[in-house]
Amino acid sequence: MEPRVSLITLGVADVVRSRAFYEQLGFKASSAGGGAVVFLQAGPMALCLWTRSELAGDAGVADGPIGFRGIAVAHNVRAKEAVDATLAEAERAGGTVTKAAHDADWGGRTGYFADPDGHLWEVAWNPHFPLGDDGALTLPP
Repeated sequence: MEPRVSLITLGVADVVRSRAFYEQLGFKASSAGGGAVVFLQAGPMALCLWTRSELAGDAGVADGPIGFRGIAVAHNVRAKEAVDATLAEAERAGGTVTKAAHDADWGGRTGYFADPDGHLWEVAWNPHFPLGDDGALTLPP
């Protein structure tokens, strides 16, 4: 297996609402999917929005209760002050800030928001993980 993530699919209650939320955050939707599934470009990978029940059925699992899922998607920003601005942008778009921006003990700044379906996103500025011109994160050796 090549070590990369190509696409992250989020199970959502309302695909139209979720598409509007992510488009307000600057994601661009593709014409692929025909509306039942929405694909959004996310740098070198893609974010997919699909109804929870359809996603669960496709994976062969039962659609369980909504709650903490043990996962957060991270969005790293280029500057410390961009953490606060990005959290505010997510809140204006209909998200909920679950943890306000704060200086982290590892030397960066971080905070969290949940999208309208409760999917957690960390917004972080990490001076140890620089972003390239294309937005690619580079881990230290």
